[in-house]
Amino acid sequence: MAAWGLWAGLLVLLASLSLVDGSVFLSNQRLKGRFQRDRRNIRPNIILILTDDQDIELGSMQAMNKTRRIMEQGGTHFSNAFVTTPMCCPSRSSMLTGKYVHNHNTYTNNENCSSPSWQAQHEPRTFAVYLNNTGYRTGFFGKYLNEYNGTYIPPGWKEWVGLVKNSRFYNYTLCRNGIREKHGFQYPKDYLTDLITNNSINYFRTSKKLYPHRPVMMVLSHAAPHGPEDSAPQYSEAFPNASQHITPSYNYAPNPDKHWIMRYTGPMKPIHMEFTNMLQRKRLQTLLSVDDSVEKVYNMLVETGELENTYVIYTADHGYHIGQFGLVKGKSMPYEFDIRVPFYIRGPNVEGAAINPHIVLNIDLAPTILDIAGLDIPPDMDGKSVLKLLDTERPVNRLQFNKKGKVWRDSFLVERGKLLHKRPDGKEVTQEENFLPKYQRVKDLCQRAEYQTPCEQLGQKWQCVEDQTGKLRLHKCKGMASLSVARKPGLASMKAQLYGQSSDGCDCDVPDLRMSPFKKKKLLSKKKFKASKNYPRNRSSRSVSVELNGEVFTVDLEDGYQPITPRNLSRRHSFGEEGEDGLEGQEDDDFSGMGGTSSPSTNNDLLVPSSIKVTHRCSILANDTVKCDVGLYKSLQAWKDHKLHIDHEIETLQTKIKNLREVRGHLKRARPEECDCNRFRKVVQEKDKKQWLLKEQKRRKKLRKLLKRLRNNDTCSMPGLTCFTHDNQHWQTAPFWTMGPFCACTSANNNTYWCLRTINETHNFLFCEFATGFLEYFDINTDPYQLLNAVNTLDRHVLNQLHIQLMELRGCKGHRQCNPRTRNLEIGDKEGGSFDEYRQYHRRKWPKMKKPTSKSLGQIWEGWEG
Repeated sequence: MAAWGLWAGLLVLLASLSLVDGSVFLSNQRLKGRFQRDRRNIRPNIILILTDDQDIELGSMQAMNKTRRIMEQGGTHFSNAFVTTPMCCPSRSSMLTGKYVHNHNTYTNNENCSSPSWQAQHEPRTFAVYLNNTGYRTGFFGKYLNEYNGTYIPPGWKEWVGLVKNSRFYNYTLCRNGIREKHGFQYPKDYLTDLITNNSINYFRTSKKLYPHRPVMMVLSHAAPHGPEDSAPQYSEAFPNASQHITPSYNYAPNPDKHWIMRYTGPMKPIHMEFTNMLQRKRLQTLLSVDDSVEKVYNMLVETGELENTYVIYTADHGYHIGQFGLVKGKSMPYEFDIRVPFYIRGPNVEGAAINPHIVLNIDLAPTILDIAGLDIPPDMDGKSVLKLLDTERPVNRLQFNKKGKVWRDSFLVERGKLLHKRPDGKEVTQEENFLPKYQRVKDLCQRAEYQTPCEQLGQKWQCVEDQTGKLRLHKCKGMASLSVARKPGLASMKAQLYGQSSDGCDCDVPDLRMSPFKKKKLLSKKKFKASKNYPRNRSSRSVSVELNGEVFTVDLEDGYQPITPRNLSRRHSFGEEGEDGLEGQEDDDFSGMGGTSSPSTNNDLLVPSSIKVTHRCSILANDTVKCDVGLYKSLQAWKDHKLHIDHEIETLQTKIKNLREVRGHLKRARPEECDCNRFRKVVQEKDKKQWLLKEQKRRKKLRKLLKRLRNNDTCSMPGLTCFTHDNQHWQTAPFWTMGPFCACTSANNNTYWCLRTINETHNFLFCEFATGFLEYFDINTDPYQLLNAVNTLDRHVLNQLHIQLMELRGCKGHRQCNPRTRNLEIGDKEGGSFDEYRQYHRRKWPKMKKPTSKSLGQIWEGWEG
């Protein structure tokens, strides 16, 4: 019985223990769920403070003592912070999406900026949308995008106070939660910096009062120090002797070794230099209100007890230049003063009074904010979270070996400009150098690989050669390779298909002749006219000209056409009354190369000469080489005499061209009204309506600008450049400008470039490829202000490798491809992108400087397409 009692007691004890375990398990499950909910509720607040056009290279942060005390001493300063596109709307779009410009397609402040395409494809994928969907109280206050029109509330924002259009301090319009709100010129009621500060603080306090367990994410997007640089009245007398903008590159001009804008603009005038001093002073004054704003936000966090649970980020959309390289003011250049920005962060577990040298970019903002909120970062974002760089070193177990170091990018892409338009043959239409001397344009063109190969490639039209004097020349390819380019039928053939008889009062008729292989050729056309004593200068390998009823047409040679006999077909140079038999015996001595290329042959054969005699002593052979008499190569005096003769001929032809242009201008002004063939015009519009509409829009836009300048009596304009005027009425707040009006042209809309910026333990450089084919390279270690373009000091293989790296970045997508590094510390990573694979098998050969030489750069790299 005792044994049975013992077993019964054991059973009771086991049953009780099982109940206790079950209750503990259920309790653990309830605690775990509560713990998870608490973790979700205590997610940190996020406040992003953004300024507009604030530099760090020109000393703007020196004026913001409160911000530096709060952000520098209380947080981490990233000393190598950059933007990937130094323009407002593209950079802000990158901040919102975490993507490079080539992935969100907002290339300029006008093109696709807040467009329907942006609103449909990229705006629904900003960091605000992700945070709003996970319980954050989101709010935006201030400038959004340059072309935002205030007709809608972007997705993801619970509180929306967005500035309509571009930056202003007074007399602006806000979209407050869908309702347009106009403001006037009263301080402090309408001063935008103070309004942003007060509205954001009120929203934070209200959110914490109504929803104490929900985190807040706010963006304070200030207009300062962007123009019109209106400061608060109490700061209008600050910084009377501001001179931080006078750096070694200040008014460093001219710059013949840089791209075309730098070569075109010269040193500033005294009035421009006075303006830069005043501009720097007013910009710093506007930043004092931002400095007050940062302090107010900080005090609000202290009062609400949220300081220790809030991340505060301070940065700008891009830098700025004031007088650098003679550019009076502006941005959009790939140099340090435009791409470097201030970047500070403070918050939980962020080390105070620290300086972090890693590269951080504007595309890192969105991934960082998502990482702070505890969300997964979408793989299509090109940036990376910087929280990884803020982790303090934790104590490591003494048995832990092979601890991986932090892997971070050492290079990034700087891109700016529009997409290059495609031609019908699929090639990109490159931008042209504007208004440079001819020799300089030729020198730049000769840097392109397409002009450096012999005239043997199919479709090649031009070849760059160096003459005996050392000058670079562009020669037209005359071989059969140039005939392979497909040609579209001209307007004359289209007319021939549409009109067979004339209409009343309108002669749209064309001769009863098969015109499909013809292209109507305008006499003295701007692009195809070649200066000569006799008009029809044509080297007869690409087309043959005929004159029909007073009009000149060009017959395209068929593909694969082979020359039959080397003879001159020009009637004007048929040498008197001799026939074809006489020509065959005199082709080498009497062919001038200056006549037309049509001949009344009885069998209608189109013949191409094997050589063209340009002068009485030099000819161009069929293999595209120049051959002169032996005496020119042996006698220096004969060489000088012949060169003098050629120079004289060129001067004579240039004078004649000038006279002909004057006559052409007169004829354009005195052009009679021509017949309006509606049917023909309608067919042209239907065939390429899109292209016609684009041209018409550009024409009307230019006309509106011209009429506006004429109405305002504005003479401040220069073709190809963006100009601005300034007078005594421009600034409406003190300090005022009193030195009268002036004009300055310092930038251009067609300045497209792609740059590779690299910073690591051994190298610090900037390498740029411009759409014009021009190259720039600066070693920042030895030339921190980018005064001298050192591209001529690089070896060929180094240029090739830099180009390969740049082309990979230009096409990268996602953070795995868009964040290259010097060495691969994660070899074998299956998810590695193209950069990981590339550097696993190809060690990066860093640029090695060599002594500059007086020789030109020569051929750049094989197969390069810029």
